[in-house]
Amino acid sequence: MNDASPLRERSAAIATAAIPRTDVWRQVGDWLLLHQRAIKAGQWSVVAAYLVLVAVPAFLSLPDRFAHVWNNLTLFSQFVFWGIWWPFVLLSMVLVGRAWCGLFCPEGTLTEFASRHGRGRAIPRWIKWSGWPFTAFVCTTVYGQMISVYQYAGPALVILGGSTLAAVLVGFSYGRGKRVWCRYLCPVSGVFGLLSKLSPLHFEVDAATWHASQQLPRQRFARINCAPLVPIRTMRGASACHMCGRCSGFRGAVALARRSPNDEIVNVAGVAPNPWETALIVVGMMGVAAGAFHWSVSPWFIAAKQATAEWLVHLDILWPLDATAPWWVLTNYPARNDVLTMLDGAILLAYIGLTAVVIGALTCGFLALATRALGRWSWVRFHHLAQSLIPIAGCGVFLGLSALTVTHLRGEGLHLEWVGLARAALLVAASLWSMWLAIAIARRYVRSPVRRTLSALSVAGSVGVGNIGSVVLFWLW
Repeated sequence: MNDASPLRERSAAIATAAIPRTDVWRQVGDWLLLHQRAIKAGQWSVVAAYLVLVAVPAFLSLPDRFAHVWNNLTLFSQFVFWGIWWPFVLLSMVLVGRAWCGLFCPEGTLTEFASRHGRGRAIPRWIKWSGWPFTAFVCTTVYGQMISVYQYAGPALVILGGSTLAAVLVGFSYGRGKRVWCRYLCPVSGVFGLLSKLSPLHFEVDAATWHASQQLPRQRFARINCAPLVPIRTMRGASACHMCGRCSGFRGAVALARRSPNDEIVNVAGVAPNPWETALIVVGMMGVAAGAFHWSVSPWFIAAKQATAEWLVHLDILWPLDATAPWWVLTNYPARNDVLTMLDGAILLAYIGLTAVVIGALTCGFLALATRALGRWSWVRFHHLAQSLIPIAGCGVFLGLSALTVTHLRGEGLHLEWVGLARAALLVAASLWSMWLAIAIARRYVRSPVRRTLSALSVAGSVGVGNIGSVVLFWLW
Protein backbone atom coordinates (compact mmCIF):
# COMPACT_ATOMS: atom_id res chain seq x y z
CA MET A 1 0.00 0.00 0.00
CA ASN A 2 1.25 3.52 -0.83
CA ASP A 3 2.43 5.45 2.24
CA ALA A 4 0.03 8.35 1.60
CA SER A 5 -3.06 6.25 0.84
CA PRO A 6 -4.10 5.54 4.44
CA LEU A 7 -4.26 9.25 5.28
CA ARG A 8 -6.03 10.04 1.98
CA GLU A 9 -8.70 7.41 2.66
CA ARG A 10 -9.21 8.71 6.19
CA SER A 11 -9.57 12.37 5.18
CA ALA A 12 -13.34 12.52 5.62
CA ALA A 13 -13.22 11.04 9.11
CA ILE A 14 -10.28 13.26 10.09
CA ALA A 15 -12.42 16.30 9.45
CA THR A 16 -14.81 15.15 12.20
CA ALA A 17 -12.03 14.55 14.76
CA ALA A 18 -12.59 15.72 18.30
CA ILE A 19 -9.10 17.28 18.45
CA PRO A 20 -8.49 20.28 16.12
CA ARG A 21 -6.29 19.64 13.12
CA THR A 22 -4.14 22.60 14.15
CA ASP A 23 -2.99 20.77 17.28
CA VAL A 24 0.78 20.41 16.95
CA TRP A 25 0.97 16.92 18.42
CA ARG A 26 -1.76 15.67 16.14
CA GLN A 27 0.24 17.04 13.22
CA VAL A 28 3.29 15.12 14.45
CA GLY A 29 1.24 11.93 14.50
CA ASP A 30 0.00 12.57 10.97
CA TRP A 31 3.58 13.29 9.87
CA LEU A 32 4.57 9.83 11.11
CA LEU A 33 1.73 8.31 9.09
CA LEU A 34 2.68 10.18 5.91
CA HIS A 35 6.36 9.33 6.15
CA GLN A 36 6.21 5.59 6.76
CA ARG A 37 8.51 4.93 3.81
CA ALA A 38 11.20 7.21 5.23
CA ILE A 39 10.73 5.62 8.66
CA LYS A 40 11.25 2.17 7.15
CA ALA A 41 14.45 3.34 5.47
CA GLY A 42 15.69 4.64 8.80
CA GLN A 43 14.76 1.36 10.50
CA TRP A 44 16.80 -0.68 8.03
CA SER A 45 19.74 1.67 8.51
CA VAL A 46 19.55 0.96 12.25
CA VAL A 47 19.37 -2.78 11.51
CA ALA A 48 22.53 -2.59 9.39
CA ALA A 49 24.46 -0.66 12.05
CA TYR A 50 23.15 -2.97 14.78
CA LEU A 51 24.24 -6.15 13.00
CA VAL A 52 27.73 -4.78 12.41
CA LEU A 53 28.19 -3.61 16.01
CA VAL A 54 26.86 -6.88 17.44
CA ALA A 55 28.57 -9.38 15.18
CA VAL A 56 31.94 -7.99 14.08
CA PRO A 57 33.53 -7.23 17.50
CA ALA A 58 32.93 -10.82 18.64
CA PHE A 59 35.49 -12.02 16.08
CA LEU A 60 38.14 -9.41 16.89
CA SER A 61 40.89 -9.73 19.46
CA LEU A 62 40.34 -8.24 22.89
CA PRO A 63 41.26 -4.54 23.12
CA ASP A 64 44.68 -3.77 24.59
CA ARG A 65 45.33 -1.13 27.21
CA PHE A 66 46.05 1.51 24.56
CA ALA A 67 42.66 1.10 22.84
CA HIS A 68 40.04 3.85 22.97
CA VAL A 69 36.41 4.20 22.07
CA TRP A 70 37.28 6.22 18.96
CA ASN A 71 39.88 3.81 17.53
CA ASN A 72 38.68 0.35 18.58
CA LEU A 73 35.47 -1.14 17.22
CA THR A 74 34.99 -3.42 20.23
CA LEU A 75 35.16 -0.57 22.75
CA PHE A 76 33.05 1.60 20.47
CA SER A 77 30.31 -1.05 20.24
CA GLN A 78 30.36 -1.54 24.03
CA PHE A 79 29.96 2.19 24.54
CA VAL A 80 27.15 2.38 21.98
CA PHE A 81 25.19 -0.54 23.43
CA TRP A 82 25.75 -0.20 27.16
CA GLY A 83 26.80 3.43 27.50
CA ILE A 84 24.28 5.10 25.20
CA TRP A 85 21.69 2.72 23.82
CA TRP A 86 20.21 0.96 26.83
CA PRO A 87 20.19 3.74 29.44
CA PHE A 88 18.86 6.38 27.08
CA VAL A 89 16.34 4.09 25.42
CA LEU A 90 14.92 3.60 28.91
CA LEU A 91 14.84 7.36 29.40
CA SER A 92 13.08 7.80 26.05
CA MET A 93 10.23 5.59 27.27
CA VAL A 94 9.46 8.12 29.98
CA LEU A 95 9.74 11.08 27.60
CA VAL A 96 8.06 9.89 24.38
CA GLY A 97 6.61 6.47 25.11
CA ARG A 98 7.67 3.44 23.09
CA ALA A 99 8.74 5.46 20.05
CA TRP A 100 12.01 3.53 20.06
CA CYS A 101 10.07 0.29 19.59
CA GLY A 102 7.95 1.58 16.73
CA LEU A 103 10.45 3.76 14.89
CA PHE A 104 13.95 2.40 15.49
CA CYS A 105 14.20 -1.00 17.19
CA PRO A 106 16.10 -3.45 14.92
CA GLU A 107 14.46 -6.51 16.47
CA GLY A 108 11.02 -5.04 15.87
CA THR A 109 11.89 -4.30 12.24
CA LEU A 110 13.29 -7.78 11.64
CA THR A 111 10.49 -9.70 13.36
CA GLU A 112 7.81 -7.75 11.46
CA PHE A 113 9.63 -8.31 8.17
CA ALA A 114 9.94 -12.03 8.88
CA SER A 115 6.27 -12.19 9.84
CA ARG A 116 5.27 -10.48 6.61
CA HIS A 117 7.00 -13.20 4.60
CA GLY A 118 6.63 -16.10 6.99
CA ARG A 119 4.21 -18.92 7.63
CA GLY A 120 1.51 -16.79 9.25
CA ARG A 121 0.47 -19.36 11.83
CA ALA A 122 -1.95 -18.55 14.63
CA ILE A 123 -0.31 -17.42 17.86
CA PRO A 124 -0.26 -20.38 20.31
CA ARG A 125 -1.49 -20.00 23.86
CA TRP A 126 1.93 -20.58 25.42
CA ILE A 127 3.30 -17.45 23.76
CA LYS A 128 0.47 -15.38 25.21
CA TRP A 129 1.37 -16.33 28.79
CA SER A 130 1.46 -13.02 30.68
CA GLY A 131 4.47 -14.06 32.76
CA TRP A 132 6.95 -13.97 29.87
CA PRO A 133 8.03 -10.31 30.27
CA PHE A 134 9.00 -10.93 33.90
CA THR A 135 10.61 -14.31 33.26
CA ALA A 136 12.56 -13.15 30.20
CA PHE A 137 13.81 -10.01 31.97
CA VAL A 138 15.05 -11.94 35.01
CA CYS A 139 16.71 -14.72 33.01
CA THR A 140 18.41 -12.33 30.58
CA THR A 141 19.64 -10.08 33.39
CA VAL A 142 21.09 -12.91 35.45
CA TYR A 143 22.62 -14.71 32.48
CA GLY A 144 24.20 -11.47 31.34
CA GLN A 145 25.97 -11.16 34.68
CA MET A 146 27.19 -14.75 34.55
CA ILE A 147 28.97 -14.17 31.24
CA SER A 148 29.94 -10.48 31.76
CA VAL A 149 27.86 -9.16 28.89
CA TYR A 150 28.83 -5.54 29.55
CA GLN A 151 32.57 -6.21 29.29
CA TYR A 152 33.01 -8.57 26.33
CA ALA A 153 31.82 -8.75 22.74
CA GLY A 154 31.21 -12.52 22.65
CA PRO A 155 28.60 -12.47 25.41
CA ALA A 156 26.96 -9.44 23.79
CA LEU A 157 26.64 -11.43 20.57
CA VAL A 158 25.16 -14.39 22.46
CA ILE A 159 22.53 -12.33 24.28
CA LEU A 160 21.68 -9.63 21.75
CA GLY A 161 22.23 -11.84 18.72
CA GLY A 162 20.35 -14.71 20.32
CA SER A 163 17.43 -12.44 21.12
CA THR A 164 17.40 -11.12 17.55
CA LEU A 165 17.50 -14.63 16.08
CA ALA A 166 14.61 -15.68 18.32
CA ALA A 167 12.67 -12.59 17.25
CA VAL A 168 13.13 -13.49 13.58
CA LEU A 169 12.10 -17.12 14.12
CA VAL A 170 8.99 -16.13 16.08
CA GLY A 171 8.11 -13.57 13.43
CA PHE A 172 8.57 -16.08 10.62
CA SER A 173 6.39 -18.62 12.41
CA TYR A 174 3.47 -16.59 13.77
CA GLY A 175 1.22 -13.77 12.64
CA ARG A 176 1.14 -11.95 9.35
CA GLY A 177 3.10 -8.71 9.36
CA LYS A 178 2.90 -8.58 13.16
CA ARG A 179 5.36 -8.14 16.01
CA VAL A 180 4.45 -11.17 18.07
CA TRP A 181 7.92 -11.24 19.65
CA CYS A 182 7.65 -7.63 20.77
CA ARG A 183 4.16 -8.06 22.16
CA TYR A 184 4.75 -11.19 24.22
CA LEU A 185 8.36 -12.38 24.44
CA CYS A 186 10.86 -9.50 24.22
CA PRO A 187 12.98 -9.50 27.43
CA VAL A 188 12.63 -5.72 27.86
CA SER A 189 9.08 -5.28 26.58
CA GLY A 190 7.69 -5.44 30.12
CA VAL A 191 10.07 -2.76 31.40
CA PHE A 192 9.39 -0.57 28.36
CA GLY A 193 5.65 -0.95 28.88
CA LEU A 194 5.89 0.08 32.53
CA LEU A 195 8.07 3.13 31.90
CA SER A 196 5.95 4.30 28.98
CA LYS A 197 3.03 4.69 31.38
CA LEU A 198 4.85 7.80 32.60
CA SER A 199 5.08 9.36 29.15
CA PRO A 200 3.35 12.74 28.62
CA LEU A 201 2.55 11.69 25.03
CA HIS A 202 0.24 8.96 23.78
CA PHE A 203 -2.09 8.14 20.92
CA GLU A 204 -5.48 9.12 22.28
CA VAL A 205 -8.65 7.37 21.16
CA ASP A 206 -11.84 9.44 21.30
CA ALA A 207 -14.61 6.94 22.01
CA ALA A 208 -17.48 9.22 20.94
CA THR A 209 -15.88 10.05 17.59
CA TRP A 210 -15.10 6.38 17.00
CA HIS A 211 -18.72 5.45 17.70
CA ALA A 212 -20.00 8.17 15.36
CA SER A 213 -17.65 6.96 12.62
CA GLN A 214 -19.26 3.53 12.72
CA GLN A 215 -22.34 5.04 11.10
CA LEU A 216 -20.28 6.01 8.04
CA PRO A 217 -19.75 3.67 5.04
CA ARG A 218 -17.18 1.01 5.82
CA GLN A 219 -15.19 1.70 2.64
CA ARG A 220 -14.25 5.16 3.86
CA PHE A 221 -11.72 3.73 6.30
CA ALA A 222 -8.40 2.18 5.39
CA ARG A 223 -7.28 -0.95 7.17
CA ILE A 224 -4.60 -0.56 9.80
CA ASN A 225 -1.78 -2.97 10.44
CA CYS A 226 -1.15 -2.52 14.16
CA ALA A 227 2.01 -4.60 14.28
CA PRO A 228 2.19 -4.88 18.11
CA LEU A 229 -1.39 -6.21 18.18
CA VAL A 230 -2.92 -3.38 20.21
CA PRO A 231 -6.76 -3.27 20.27
CA ILE A 232 -6.90 0.34 19.10
CA ARG A 233 -10.59 0.92 19.77
CA THR A 234 -10.22 0.21 23.50
CA MET A 235 -6.67 1.54 23.93
CA ARG A 236 -6.48 3.82 26.96
CA GLY A 237 -2.77 4.01 27.67
CA ALA A 238 0.68 3.98 26.09
CA SER A 239 1.97 0.78 27.63
CA ALA A 240 1.52 -1.47 24.59
CA CYS A 241 1.50 1.18 21.84
CA HIS A 242 4.69 1.44 19.76
CA MET A 243 4.03 5.07 18.76
CA CYS A 244 4.59 4.26 15.07
CA GLY A 245 1.87 6.64 13.87
CA ARG A 246 0.14 4.18 11.54
CA CYS A 247 -3.21 4.67 13.26
CA SER A 248 -3.05 8.48 13.36
CA GLY A 249 -6.35 9.92 12.15
CA PHE A 250 -8.07 6.55 11.93
CA ARG A 251 -11.85 7.08 11.97
CA GLY A 252 -11.04 10.66 12.95
CA ALA A 253 -10.74 9.36 16.51
CA VAL A 254 -7.04 8.58 16.99
CA ALA A 255 -4.47 11.31 17.51
CA LEU A 256 -1.14 11.91 19.16
CA ALA A 257 -1.88 14.04 22.21
CA ARG A 258 -0.48 15.32 25.46
CA ARG A 259 -1.59 13.98 28.83
CA SER A 260 -0.57 14.14 32.46
CA PRO A 261 2.43 11.83 33.11
CA ASN A 262 0.45 10.53 36.10
CA ASP A 263 -2.76 9.79 34.24
CA GLU A 264 -2.23 6.20 33.13
CA ILE A 265 -0.93 4.96 36.48
CA VAL A 266 -3.54 6.76 38.58
CA ASN A 267 -6.62 6.37 36.38
CA VAL A 268 -6.00 3.36 34.13
CA ALA A 269 -3.65 0.92 35.88
CA GLY A 270 -6.16 0.10 38.62
CA VAL A 271 -8.85 -0.99 36.17
CA ALA A 272 -7.07 -4.19 35.14
CA PRO A 273 -4.49 -5.07 37.84
CA ASN A 274 -1.66 -7.28 36.63
CA PRO A 275 0.23 -9.38 39.21
CA TRP A 276 3.04 -10.01 36.73
CA GLU A 277 3.62 -6.28 36.37
CA THR A 278 3.88 -6.06 40.15
CA ALA A 279 6.43 -8.88 40.13
CA LEU A 280 8.43 -7.13 37.40
CA ILE A 281 8.47 -3.86 39.34
CA VAL A 282 9.16 -5.22 42.81
CA VAL A 283 11.22 -8.35 42.17
CA GLY A 284 12.67 -7.68 38.72
CA MET A 285 13.50 -3.97 38.47
CA MET A 286 13.98 -3.28 42.18
CA GLY A 287 15.45 -6.62 43.26
CA VAL A 288 17.15 -8.62 40.51
CA ALA A 289 18.49 -5.53 38.73
CA ALA A 290 19.90 -4.12 41.98
CA GLY A 291 21.72 -7.35 42.76
CA ALA A 292 23.02 -7.56 39.19
CA PHE A 293 24.43 -4.04 39.31
CA HIS A 294 26.30 -4.21 42.61
CA TRP A 295 27.34 -7.83 43.21
CA SER A 296 30.80 -7.30 41.68
CA VAL A 297 31.66 -4.54 44.18
CA SER A 298 29.79 -5.93 47.17
CA PRO A 299 31.83 -6.78 50.28
CA TRP A 300 29.02 -9.17 51.21
CA PHE A 301 29.58 -11.12 48.00
CA ILE A 302 33.31 -11.37 48.72
CA ALA A 303 32.68 -12.40 52.33
CA ALA A 304 30.18 -15.07 51.28
CA LYS A 305 32.56 -16.45 48.68
CA GLN A 306 35.47 -16.62 51.12
CA ALA A 307 33.37 -18.23 53.84
CA THR A 308 32.03 -20.84 51.41
CA ALA A 309 35.51 -21.53 50.03
CA GLU A 310 36.89 -22.12 53.55
CA TRP A 311 34.02 -24.45 54.33
CA LEU A 312 34.63 -26.45 51.12
CA VAL A 313 38.36 -26.68 51.85
CA HIS A 314 37.57 -27.91 55.34
CA LEU A 315 35.42 -30.64 53.75
CA ASP A 316 38.17 -31.37 51.22
CA ILE A 317 35.86 -30.50 48.33
CA LEU A 318 38.12 -28.52 46.05
CA TRP A 319 36.70 -28.88 42.55
CA PRO A 320 34.21 -25.94 42.83
CA LEU A 321 37.19 -23.66 43.54
CA ASP A 322 39.02 -24.73 40.39
CA ALA A 323 36.38 -25.85 37.91
CA THR A 324 35.48 -23.40 35.18
CA ALA A 325 33.06 -23.42 32.27
CA PRO A 326 33.09 -22.09 28.67
CA TRP A 327 32.83 -18.30 28.39
CA TRP A 328 29.23 -18.59 27.18
CA VAL A 329 28.28 -20.29 30.47
CA LEU A 330 30.50 -18.45 32.96
CA THR A 331 33.00 -15.64 32.41
CA ASN A 332 36.28 -17.25 31.32
CA TYR A 333 39.01 -14.91 30.03
CA PRO A 334 42.34 -16.05 31.54
CA ALA A 335 44.29 -13.51 29.44
CA ARG A 336 42.44 -10.77 31.30
CA ASN A 337 42.66 -12.56 34.63
CA ASP A 338 38.87 -12.60 34.58
CA VAL A 339 37.56 -16.07 35.31
CA LEU A 340 34.56 -17.21 37.32
CA THR A 341 34.78 -20.64 38.92
CA MET A 342 31.80 -22.82 39.66
CA LEU A 343 31.85 -21.45 43.21
CA ASP A 344 31.82 -17.88 41.91
CA GLY A 345 28.87 -18.68 39.67
CA ALA A 346 26.91 -20.33 42.47
CA ILE A 347 27.53 -17.44 44.86
CA LEU A 348 26.60 -14.95 42.13
CA LEU A 349 23.26 -16.68 41.56
CA ALA A 350 22.61 -16.92 45.29
CA TYR A 351 23.53 -13.29 45.85
CA ILE A 352 21.25 -11.92 43.13
CA GLY A 353 18.46 -14.27 44.19
CA LEU A 354 18.75 -13.33 47.86
CA THR A 355 18.87 -9.63 47.00
CA ALA A 356 15.67 -10.01 44.97
CA VAL A 357 13.95 -11.94 47.77
CA VAL A 358 14.91 -9.47 50.51
CA ILE A 359 14.07 -6.34 48.54
CA GLY A 360 10.91 -7.92 47.13
CA ALA A 361 9.71 -9.07 50.56
CA LEU A 362 10.37 -5.70 52.22
CA THR A 363 8.72 -3.81 49.38
CA CYS A 364 5.66 -6.07 49.34
CA GLY A 365 5.42 -5.78 53.11
CA PHE A 366 5.22 -1.99 52.95
CA LEU A 367 2.77 -2.19 50.04
CA ALA A 368 0.60 -4.55 52.07
CA LEU A 369 0.55 -2.05 54.95
CA ALA A 370 -0.36 0.72 52.50
CA THR A 371 -3.17 -1.41 51.07
CA ARG A 372 -4.56 -2.24 54.50
CA ALA A 373 -4.41 1.40 55.54
CA LEU A 374 -6.97 2.16 52.83
CA GLY A 375 -9.51 -0.33 54.17
CA ARG A 376 -10.20 -4.03 53.91
CA TRP A 377 -7.65 -6.09 52.02
CA SER A 378 -7.86 -5.78 48.24
CA TRP A 379 -5.48 -7.24 45.69
CA VAL A 380 -6.69 -4.62 43.23
CA ARG A 381 -5.46 -1.82 45.53
CA PHE A 382 -2.23 -3.71 46.25
CA HIS A 383 -1.31 -4.03 42.57
CA HIS A 384 -2.47 -0.49 41.89
CA LEU A 385 -0.24 0.92 44.62
CA ALA A 386 2.67 -1.12 43.26
CA GLN A 387 2.36 0.92 40.05
CA SER A 388 3.35 4.01 42.03
CA LEU A 389 6.85 2.52 42.38
CA ILE A 390 7.53 2.64 38.63
CA PRO A 391 9.46 5.96 38.83
CA ILE A 392 11.85 4.79 41.55
CA ALA A 393 12.24 1.32 39.99
CA GLY A 394 12.94 2.82 36.58
CA CYS A 395 15.37 5.35 38.06
CA GLY A 396 17.35 2.56 39.73
CA VAL A 397 17.70 0.66 36.46
CA PHE A 398 18.65 3.84 34.58
CA LEU A 399 21.30 4.78 37.13
CA GLY A 400 22.73 1.27 37.12
CA LEU A 401 23.04 1.23 33.34
CA SER A 402 24.30 4.81 33.13
CA ALA A 403 27.09 3.86 35.53
CA LEU A 404 28.55 2.05 32.50
CA THR A 405 28.32 5.32 30.57
CA VAL A 406 30.25 7.11 33.29
CA THR A 407 32.85 4.31 33.44
CA HIS A 408 33.46 4.53 29.69
CA LEU A 409 33.74 8.32 29.72
CA ARG A 410 36.09 8.35 32.69
CA GLY A 411 38.18 5.70 30.97
CA GLU A 412 38.60 8.18 28.13
CA GLY A 413 39.91 10.81 30.53
CA LEU A 414 36.75 12.85 31.14
CA HIS A 415 36.26 14.18 34.68
CA LEU A 416 32.61 14.08 35.69
CA GLU A 417 32.54 15.61 39.16
CA TRP A 418 28.85 16.49 38.82
CA VAL A 419 27.70 12.87 38.40
CA GLY A 420 27.19 12.17 42.11
CA LEU A 421 24.99 15.24 42.54
CA ALA A 422 23.01 14.38 39.40
CA ARG A 423 22.40 10.84 40.65
CA ALA A 424 21.19 12.11 44.01
CA ALA A 425 18.87 14.60 42.30
CA LEU A 426 17.39 11.88 40.09
CA LEU A 427 16.77 9.60 43.08
CA VAL A 428 15.09 12.39 45.04
CA ALA A 429 12.94 13.37 42.06
CA ALA A 430 11.93 9.76 41.37
CA SER A 431 11.15 9.17 45.06
CA LEU A 432 8.94 12.26 45.22
CA TRP A 433 7.19 11.24 41.99
CA SER A 434 6.44 7.78 43.39
CA MET A 435 5.08 9.37 46.57
CA TRP A 436 2.89 11.73 44.58
CA LEU A 437 1.49 8.81 42.59
CA ALA A 438 0.81 6.85 45.79
CA ILE A 439 -1.11 9.80 47.25
CA ALA A 440 -3.14 10.21 44.05
CA ILE A 441 -3.95 6.50 43.96
CA ALA A 442 -5.00 6.51 47.64
CA ARG A 443 -7.30 9.46 46.91
CA ARG A 444 -9.23 7.26 44.48
CA TYR A 445 -10.10 4.76 47.20
CA VAL A 446 -10.76 6.69 50.41
CA ARG A 447 -11.66 10.22 51.51
CA SER A 448 -10.13 10.02 54.97
CA PRO A 449 -6.94 12.14 55.14
CA VAL A 450 -5.66 9.94 57.97
CA ARG A 451 -5.96 6.75 55.94
CA ARG A 452 -4.39 8.38 52.90
CA THR A 453 -1.49 9.64 55.02
CA LEU A 454 -0.88 6.23 56.57
CA SER A 455 -0.97 4.62 53.14
CA ALA A 456 1.48 7.17 51.73
CA LEU A 457 3.86 6.68 54.65
CA SER A 458 3.81 2.93 54.06
CA VAL A 459 4.58 3.44 50.37
CA ALA A 460 7.43 5.70 51.48
CA GLY A 461 8.92 2.60 53.09
CA SER A 462 8.80 0.82 49.72
CA VAL A 463 10.42 3.83 48.07
CA GLY A 464 13.19 3.75 50.67
CA VAL A 465 13.81 0.07 49.94
CA GLY A 466 13.96 0.92 46.24
CA ASN A 467 16.75 3.41 46.93
CA ILE A 468 18.94 0.90 48.77
CA GLY A 469 20.60 -0.59 45.70
CA SER A 470 21.62 2.78 44.28
CA VAL A 471 22.78 4.17 47.63
CA VAL A 472 25.07 1.26 48.45
CA LEU A 473 26.41 1.11 44.88
CA PHE A 474 27.24 4.79 44.46
CA TRP A 475 27.87 6.09 47.98
CA LEU A 476 28.67 3.26 50.39
CA TRP A 477 30.76 0.78 48.36
